[in-house]
Amino acid sequence: MKVIRFFKKNTVLCIAALAAMITVFLVPPDQEYAHYVDWNTISCLFLTLAVVCALRNIKFFTILARRLVMLSGNLRSLFLLLVVITFIGSMIIANDMALITFLPLGYFALSVAKEEKYMAYLFVLQNISANLGGMLTPFGNPQNLYIYSYFHIPTLEFCRIMFPAFALAVSLLILACLPVKPVKFAITEEFPEKLNGKKATLYGILFLASLLIVFRVIPFWLGLAVIPLILFFTDRDSLLMVDYGLLGTFFFFFIFAGNVARIDAVNRVMSELLQKDTLLVSIFSCQFISNVPSAILLSRFTENYAPLLLGVNIGGTGTLIASLASLITFSEFRILHPEQTKKYLILFTAINAAFLIIMTLTAKFFMT
Repeated sequence: MKVIRFFKKNTVLCIAALAAMITVFLVPPDQEYAHYVDWNTISCLFLTLAVVCALRNIKFFTILARRLVMLSGNLRSLFLLLVVITFIGSMIIANDMALITFLPLGYFALSVAKEEKYMAYLFVLQNISANLGGMLTPFGNPQNLYIYSYFHIPTLEFCRIMFPAFALAVSLLILACLPVKPVKFAITEEFPEKLNGKKATLYGILFLASLLIVFRVIPFWLGLAVIPLILFFTDRDSLLMVDYGLLGTFFFFFIFAGNVARIDAVNRVMSELLQKDTLLVSIFSCQFISNVPSAILLSRFTENYAPLLLGVNIGGTGTLIASLASLITFSEFRILHPEQTKKYLILFTAINAAFLIIMTLTAKFFMT
């Protein structure tokens, strides 16, 4: 039973480990293995997640977001506010952390307003907002951090590539909120949480330092030496809360992708496919193996990083497994409203398909 529970909780990690082990039999370990793993990406991801966990432990994001939600005077404004908060949050603290932090806030707000019937719609929009909001920054999504590091993309060029898709995503999300009726309500509940100013300042500085590491201003080894040490004395729980399953998934997919790229037949086929249409191949791949594995795998077969970067971000919409963050939203909704699971899946698929089609067609138009 413990093994089953571990597999259910870490399904992607287990699949990545199994895939890596299978390829080891096809490509026996040698000196090339030492070059597979991008330790810079894993280090940056670890440091960012650790600091974000520390900020979550002092309820920094929750307190800030609650104060903003208190300002919303009607249901449409509440939707816009929550979608924007999730969107911006994913740019700063990554998509999965944004959902873990702001989905409960959406549930709280609709419950207080007695508008629970909109819960599925709000959760779907927050999910899309989290997946697409992080596309503009190198640290907004794990796949962005990897591609930014792997291809050594200049920061301004990265933003230039992603800005049109980012602007379109913002526009579509705002339009999706407009059908919600502006029903007036007031949230008057008091919240006991008070922000710890000293810790908020310290963790803010650490977060800034982690971003400078992502942007290659500070070497990652220096960050690994300093940031975990400070967190150990100020909030060691944050180090335990890091999603080590995600880090392990990256590690095993690095092994898998490195070995697969050395199989001549696979290398030839994948290179030919990506040469024909990198954007569509990467979007299609995300629908079946998710965006992070797709980014790691496909990067080994192409140097054309612009369409690959667009593809693994746009491809985060679509199926439920196109982005691992979508599973967080689904699990949260199923716990809150198990009787509406079918309704949620239908709504999720319809809205995500619409976003996927519109953004894919627009990306193709701008790139041709």
